[in-house]
Amino acid sequence: MDIMPLSVFPIKSSLKTGTFDLFESLKSDLDNNGIKPQNEDVIIISSKYVANSQGRIIEYDKVSPSLEAKAIASRFGIKPKIAEIVLRESDIILGGIPGFVITSSDYIMAPNAGIDKSNAKKGSVILYPHDPYVISEQLRRKFLLTYQIHVGIILVDSRLMPARSGTVGVAIACAGIEPLSDLRGKKDLYGNPLRVTLQAVADNLASIANLKMGEGTEAIPSALIRDSDIRLTDRQIQENEMAISYDQCVYVRGLGTRI
Repeated sequence: MDIMPLSVFPIKSSLKTGTFDLFESLKSDLDNNGIKPQNEDVIIISSKYVANSQGRIIEYDKVSPSLEAKAIASRFGIKPKIAEIVLRESDIILGGIPGFVITSSDYIMAPNAGIDKSNAKKGSVILYPHDPYVISEQLRRKFLLTYQIHVGIILVDSRLMPARSGTVGVAIACAGIEPLSDLRGKKDLYGNPLRVTLQAVADNLASIANLKMGEGTEAIPSALIRDSDIRLTDRQIQENEMAISYDQCVYVRGLGTRI
């Protein structure tokens, strides 16, 4: 069977201030970059770009820290106002080190609840987008109605990997594609059955696109991936599908066990 080479098309945009219509912005950016979306394309969008469109930006000097936030700030060596935002954005606080609180919110584990000072005005932080899976599904349907094509949508964030230097892209939400490929029961090169292998399709595509989107002044908040051989779906992806419980995570469990 012939395998088509995968292609990545960075989608350059312009700096935006205030809330804006995310789909109309994507549509305009595609036109300005001379890219016509096709059936089975995957549109990768920076989670911070989505958050910007929703106005999910906070001037942290205007935040009043609670007593709990002050205690967390003292314990982990962060500013009380930042600690308050972390508290508001988190479902669980798992621990931390000086400068970072490890949190979980909506099945996403991240340092400091994913809040980010980069690509924000001085004195402001960008939060994770609100209802990322809902936004992804809405975008998928708008592409279907506007272009009469079925596409995948992935919202991507940059993430440090355990014991690795540098960041990679990770999917924080998706729509229109099956986010995992179950290889359990299939054979490896030597005929051995695979017992635990689930391929993180959405995360892999997010990281591929993230390489082309950059982290700094590139102004490339989205990218289009073509010929990825993904499995399309019309079902709505649930927020817990790409996550496992923390008592099943080898890193979380392992670091909780002292030698």
